Amino acid sequence: MRGTMDYIIAGLGNPGKRYENSKHNIGFITLDRIAERHGAAMTRLKFKALTGEAMIAGSKAMLMKPQTYMNLSGESVLAAMEYYKMPVERLIVVYDDIDIQIGQIRIRKKGSAGTHNGMKSVIYCLQDDSFPRIRIGIGGARDGHLIDYVLGGFRRQEADSVREAVLRAADAAECILGENIEIAMSRYNAKRAKGPEQAEEAGSDE
Repeated sequence: MRGTMDYIIAGLGNPGKRYENSKHNIGFITLDRIAERHGAAMTRLKFKALTGEAMIAGSKAMLMKPQTYMNLSGESVLAAMEYYKMPVERLIVVYDDIDIQIGQIRIRKKGSAGTHNGMKSVIYCLQDDSFPRIRIGIGGARDGHLIDYVLGGFRRQEADSVREAVLRAADAAECILGENIEIAMSRYNAKRAKGPEQAEEAGSDE
């Protein structure tokens, strides 16, 4: 018998040890943090993804990490969406963004994929871009090719900022489920100040 599900939270990344701690896998890393918080074992292979189920703020959520490799992420997300007959606004996608500085996150209700191939795949497969997304910054100084940068790991001095951003992204996903996306945007779309000053509020996104 087909179960019911209130939300799907998908983190984007690439499977395998080679990519495990790369910048491009910060969506996977965030889903792992959410799963840990809620005692969800993301070990079941379903919809071409590693999946787990969690109760978050009174809602039943499917947590998923597509195993299709980034460029085909949409195939996995679409399969889950169709199976649960999920309204597109109840999908949350978590992924890396090269245009946002490390340590910052941005939440949007909808929008284009930008340059992110995983999101291009999701939007293409769903034929709809009106779903919430949480973008986690991986932007910073780099030399060489972009692909080498995004598939590389974080520097030691970036570890604290990355850890904080992942925790804030997990908090934001929980806020969307427990309250609403407007509150999540207002609360978490703040640029992190470089010094002890208050963070600059940025409740809306460009």
